[in-house]
Amino acid sequence: MRRRRRARCSMMAPEIPQAYVGRLVLVPISLRESSAFVQQFHRHHREPRGHLFSLAAAIDGKICAVAIVGRPVARMNQDGFTCELTRLCSDGTRNACSFLYGRAWRAAQALGYKRMITYTLPAEGGASLRGAGFRLLGEAGGGSWSRMTRPRVDLHPTQIKLCWEKTA
Repeated sequence: MRRRRRARCSMMAPEIPQAYVGRLVLVPISLRESSAFVQQFHRHHREPRGHLFSLAAAIDGKICAVAIVGRPVARMNQDGFTCELTRLCSDGTRNACSFLYGRAWRAAQALGYKRMITYTLPAEGGASLRGAGFRLLGEAGGGSWSRMTRPRVDLHPTQIKLCWEKTA
């Protein structure tokens, strides 16, 4: 029986035409590669467990940002027509975040989703979200998932989050 080799993230995008040099380009990316990018660059979260789809932005053939879209974490939002942008991570490239927010919404619409939500920390401004047409719904969540009957170790920020939404 052969052992499967684990894929490593090369952080390189496929070859692009000369006309797109110096511009942000949308490229497909696997969950494994996007998770490796999140592990390397995200400030306060680990990679998510699963996804519906992932997208990447590249400039001059190098991946500069990734977006991971999955099912909503909160059960109240799991209506079959809502998806959640669970991670958006950038290496700091200008306009990469708003580029991916917009492209992730287009991809979700093409798959039949009518609503996309995402959460940010209050310290994060949200300019990229506003630029991509998302609207602020208000404060949401926060706190720990740990309970007396099922203790857990919190590996994420437990403060109140801001919920953003984009609808068709």
